[in-house]
Amino acid sequence: MSVNTSLPKLYSAEILHPEALDFLAGKVELTGPNRRPLEGEDISPYLKDAEGLINPYFTVNASFLEMAPRLRVVSNVSVGYNNLDVEELKKRGILATHTPGVMSTSVADLILCLMTACCRRAAELDKAVRCGEWTNDTFLKWFGTDISGAKLGILGCGRIGRVLAKKAKAGFDMDVAYFNRHRDLEAEETLGIRFETRDELLRSSDFVVVLTPLNAETWHSIGAREFDLMKEDAVFINTARGSLVDEAELIRALKEGKIRAAGLDCLEQEPTYPENELLKMRNVIVTPHIGSSTYATRKAMVMMACRAAVEALYGGKPSCTIPEMK
Repeated sequence: MSVNTSLPKLYSAEILHPEALDFLAGKVELTGPNRRPLEGEDISPYLKDAEGLINPYFTVNASFLEMAPRLRVVSNVSVGYNNLDVEELKKRGILATHTPGVMSTSVADLILCLMTACCRRAAELDKAVRCGEWTNDTFLKWFGTDISGAKLGILGCGRIGRVLAKKAKAGFDMDVAYFNRHRDLEAEETLGIRFETRDELLRSSDFVVVLTPLNAETWHSIGAREFDLMKEDAVFINTARGSLVDEAELIRALKEGKIRAAGLDCLEQEPTYPENELLKMRNVIVTPHIGSSTYATRKAMVMMACRAAVEALYGGKPSCTIPEMK
């Protein structure tokens, strides 16, 4: 009687670091090329026998899962998992994991970068110099505002928020407040931050950073009311998910001077369309959803996703299983 010694098949839609390839060798059979799929590429041949999926961005819903009848685990290379139909996965008995924690520092660094760039008008002034607008009589025209000593308000102070608060206080001596559905007394004590109601935070913060997860409750949770509550010289930062924000109301708030500026690492439509009014505003900085995009962080995320996939394929339940499945 022959014994089936075949390895579980894993399809990676993410470029795998050589260390990840070494880790997977002898544990799984990779079913696809070591690259991201081309736009419009048919991936169904890779999925038909796949038992595991390393997933950087696919929307995994019922129609997607029809292409992957043998799938047992989806390992998201992301802390967020709003791209997963969790109920459909649970119905089919498919485990889902994500990569919390490893990207917190990189995202916090980008937030501070956007905050500083907005208040000192870095992108606007770079363009002005390149366009020949730097003359001796324009000195006062280019004044900005200070980040040091300003008030930072964090909506959704989880792992990333705690790292951000620590860096903001230590590096810029900022006054930091936060709002969560549930108070984090440990963070208040260890980081020296304070809890405020959502409205209090919006009214009084110089910088408002949104870090809440995207779900049915939080979709467009930052809209007209929230922008109208903010200070006229406030800077709004979003590095979480574009659909947390009603983009039309953000555009209105910027046009009407309800807020000073915005730094955005995510938009409602990604990649965005050239006609998006946000791209034409001098007081808006947009980056292409690169919060975790450093070599070291991406490597750590991919390694975490690969370890989780292998553990699940061999019958385990990884510690980074998404909360709804724990």
